[in-house]
Amino acid sequence: MNTHDARDLVIDSVTGVELSVPIAGPGARCYAFVIDWFIRAILFTAWYGVAALLYNGHWTLAAPLNPGAKWFAFVVAPAAAIYCLYHIVLELALQGRTPGKRLAGVSILARDGSPAHPSALLIRNVFRLVDSLPVFYGVGLVATLITKQHLRIGDMAAGTVLVYEQTAPTLSINNEIASELLQRWPTLDPTARRQLAQTLITKLDPASELRRQLEQLQ
Repeated sequence: MNTHDARDLVIDSVTGVELSVPIAGPGARCYAFVIDWFIRAILFTAWYGVAALLYNGHWTLAAPLNPGAKWFAFVVAPAAAIYCLYHIVLELALQGRTPGKRLAGVSILARDGSPAHPSALLIRNVFRLVDSLPVFYGVGLVATLITKQHLRIGDMAAGTVLVYEQTAPTLSINNEIASELLQRWPTLDPTARRQLAQTLITKLDPASELRRQLEQLQ
């Protein structure tokens, strides 16, 4: 019998133990996006302001009457790059996270539960152009409301999903899986056995027979 919430990402394990990770909904997505938007807006404004002051040589942020290539290269292009490449650069550097996602307690994973591949993160961000239509991420918001796993168009194209990372995965073990796990136990790598046992012991009922056997096997 499947006890997982339909909104959870269920990750299969080679040991037969399933991990269930809660999927982030539209609210968490919006919260993370708003924080990231303010951060990149501040970075954009800071670069433009300082660069414009340095370029003009006096207290004005106005563009020159006849802006040349130097103005665009030194002031406009870097500010635009900060704003447009914010998500791409940080998600690649921080493995599917941004400051906004960290504060919201969410991160990007592949649909099979593995870390999102760099190419998937790039595809996901390219499709922001679609998700942002017509205004204020209207398409993306509607998509997250009507899809079971709260996916925006970029997630569908990239094979990714946004999950809560602050909640520890929930283990789902029935008697059949427990029996199979104990049969496979001698074939597992010693390090993997130790780590798995420690994880299971903290999750299982103190009175359960499986927990007692795992404690003896350590």
